Amino acid sequence: MIIDNKKVVTGSANFTLSGIHGDFNNLETRGNANNLLVINNDNLAKIFTEEFNYLWGDGLGGKKDSIFGVKKPQRQAKIVTIENGTIMVKFSPNSQSLPWENSTNGLISKTVANANDSLDLALFVFSDQGIANTMEKESLQGVKIRTLIDRNFAYQYYSEGLDLLGVALPRKCVYEKQNNPWQKPITTVGIPNLAKGDKLHHKFAIIDQYTIITGSHNWSNSANNLNDETLLVIYNPLVAQHFQREFDYLYGNAQLGIPSYIQTKIEQEGKKCF
Repeated sequence: MIIDNKKVVTGSANFTLSGIHGDFNNLETRGNANNLLVINNDNLAKIFTEEFNYLWGDGLGGKKDSIFGVKKPQRQAKIVTIENGTIMVKFSPNSQSLPWENSTNGLISKTVANANDSLDLALFVFSDQGIANTMEKESLQGVKIRTLIDRNFAYQYYSEGLDLLGVALPRKCVYEKQNNPWQKPITTVGIPNLAKGDKLHHKFAIIDQYTIITGSHNWSNSANNLNDETLLVIYNPLVAQHFQREFDYLYGNAQLGIPSYIQTKIEQEGKKCF
């Protein structure tokens, strides 16, 4: 949302009851875990307005020239200055004809590669192999990694959460292409304990308690190559503190490691298939 050409509202939250407040027909819900950013910056508003105009075209009753998906011009990430920091913004999707390194997921990977001490992730979906491979290198260099993934996606055969835990789950007796379970796995991976019906809908990372990756962009191939999405990289220690508080809250009572039922499933699939 762009207001008066100078204020941007963005983040992971959908403008729905379940996205923010919880569902009226399920009183256990409190709303999905999301983040919402309100940024007052003329230059950032101009960048978002340009993106909106591609999608809108001439609008209702005008020419049918709205542009979505990879039909939009391919654009590099843009940087704007904010108080006590900067913001890098990039829009998806990216054509598969372009090098992965130049895509939105490639930007995530490059940003993650700059971690020196810590990397905390709160993700709805994590299924991009390239990012996971970059994280493995960071882990081997001593970066402390903690990862939370939504319970509906954390232990799917395509989830990179399984890579981090050092295990693999085949689908129809076939492992995911280029699958790479870590040789030195970590145990600080799991799912948050949310009210039944609520989802971990965040798509954020905190790097060294200073850099934030967030937006609507899931860490997946679909977000990278198909969906119209927004990614922000924010360099600001105060903003990082707010995200860190949210992560620590979710991580405090999370279920970490490989659940027994997943371990059993892995063993059963192994016996059946191999």
